[in-house]
Amino acid sequence: MAYEFERKQRIGVLGGGPGGYEAAIAGAQLGADVTLIERAGVGGSAVLTDVVPSKTLIATAEAATAIGEAVDLGVQFFARGESGRPARPELAINISAVNKRLTGLARQQSEDMRANLKRAGVNIVTGEGRLDGPNKLIAATAKGGRDFDEFEFDTIVVSVGARPRVLPSAVPDGERILTWTQLYNLEELPEHLIVVGSGVTGAEFASAYTALGAKVTLISSRDQVLPGEDADAAAVIEDVFRRNGMTVLNRSRAQSVERTEDGVLATLSDGRTVEGSHCLMAVGAVPNTADIGLEEAGVQLTDSGQIRVNRVARTSVPSIYAAGDCSTSLPLASVASMQGRTAVFHAMGDAVTPVELRNVASNIFTQPEIATVGWSQKQIEEGVAQGDIYKLPLSSNPRAKMQGVKDGFVKLFARTGSGTVIGGIIVAPRASELILPIAMAVEHRLTVDQVSRAFSVYPSLSGAITDAARAMHIVQ
Repeated sequence: MAYEFERKQRIGVLGGGPGGYEAAIAGAQLGADVTLIERAGVGGSAVLTDVVPSKTLIATAEAATAIGEAVDLGVQFFARGESGRPARPELAINISAVNKRLTGLARQQSEDMRANLKRAGVNIVTGEGRLDGPNKLIAATAKGGRDFDEFEFDTIVVSVGARPRVLPSAVPDGERILTWTQLYNLEELPEHLIVVGSGVTGAEFASAYTALGAKVTLISSRDQVLPGEDADAAAVIEDVFRRNGMTVLNRSRAQSVERTEDGVLATLSDGRTVEGSHCLMAVGAVPNTADIGLEEAGVQLTDSGQIRVNRVARTSVPSIYAAGDCSTSLPLASVASMQGRTAVFHAMGDAVTPVELRNVASNIFTQPEIATVGWSQKQIEEGVAQGDIYKLPLSSNPRAKMQGVKDGFVKLFARTGSGTVIGGIIVAPRASELILPIAMAVEHRLTVDQVSRAFSVYPSLSGAITDAARAMHIVQ
């Protein structure tokens, strides 16, 4: 008697960044036959040239800041000079060693992720991939693209990421004019780093290099740094930047950046010029969606090249999904990962919870950090959401005083009448760790009274969250 066995579902993943990695892992866990095509390395740019190395650099900058600020806590560093008298040592940053460490960590993380995929049974193909219709991927597996492998799939997940945007008037050369992917080749700390662009990437690197001891000039075309973020949070960060010696040029658009004999020259639209040793161009990102067969397969793109997706990461073609920075979702590694899992769960008929972008917590890794979740104050003030606002300065928090924390706050937003937490912002050291209770409150629709009844440790920075919630008590 002959038996017919159901064929495994075949899933193809194009791009091995956070979205592609999670899609491949989820598919393997659900019993699919999974093939992942990646050209650079598992983890993609998020691991190799973006999130992992940049946040490692920022961790080094935080360590340098902690040493410098220890004096305020009564900790003094001295060495004995030739005369036997105490001499205060200088803090030195070996940027070559720092970069060697962070690139090594990025490679190790990539290898760990590759090993996880192999253990899960995922077939990994190294090469340049593209679509050939709604159910086929082609991978050029040799330099020059002469050798091709073709794969047929039931479902395809596209997770090809994005790359730094390049302006014709400031073309990076990898030596003096740099994108954020090229900073890690520096052998010496920039004497004067000009940062063009005051969004998240520009602000993070400007903050880090200031802490590492470089002179930094931040060129911002807007009224303040971090346009689009909470105004109070941006004001705190800009104040800290200036206090730490950074030059911030607001309402100043860079017309061009060119290399000089021993540095760079940035020319502003009003004719002013800024001379520096290096320039970081942080003017946004471009999705890697061109010339990979998307439009030919029927996939709809935006005018800027992003792949249009719905809440389960599905594109206009039923068999094709997209995750990460190449899609119309939020450009966050955590969102890409969730999209990758959601896409595969949906494609294979598993239970799916559509991504609710308003519940996504995000963080800006400046010093101090800015963490946000839910509705914003601007949306409440414009009437998009109905809510009450409460802001608690960290200067009133006992643990902040003990640690010498002078800047920052906790801000909560609660639905008017019910007291349901609909959003929040934290500006503080390690805000990325502190935002989770507020994110959970938003996700599970907790009220400020329910949050306030949780026991926070005394003293702790997280106690500011319960204090803020307590201040918003709803009288029954």
